[in-house]
Amino acid sequence: MSTIDQQFIEYIVKSVVGHPDDVVVERVIDEKGVLLTLTVNPEDLGRVIGKRGVTAQSLRTLLRALGTKNDARYNLKIVNNDGQTGASFSSEDRDSSVDSGQNNEGVESSTEEPVDNTSDYTKKTRQELAELDDLDI
Repeated sequence: MSTIDQQFIEYIVKSVVGHPDDVVVERVIDEKGVLLTLTVNPEDLGRVIGKRGVTAQSLRTLLRALGTKNDARYNLKIVNNDGQTGASFSSEDRDSSVDSGQNNEGVESSTEEPVDNTSDYTKKTRQELAELDDLDI
């Protein structure tokens, strides 16, 4: 039997997505509060997250309001189940031990090695700045 918080998120998400039958909300209670894990059809993932994460952030804001009413701390994790291993989008409210494997966009990194994203332009700019630092002005 689902609780009021699960029904709340399920109702909102089913109203937004194109495949409402694929919406699943799981609930886990731990020492940090209530974690709701949302799984949707891979085609609907973009709709649930929204541009720049606005829709997902709005869902979290509504959950926070519900938490105020119920004296609970809610967190929402949106799971990407399109076949990619380890990709999920979670709330910033969880502590760093939960999100430690994620980059700035909230997508878990599948590699353990740091990625060198420096371009030739970046290297050239850093070199020019280093030369400017050497000048005695």
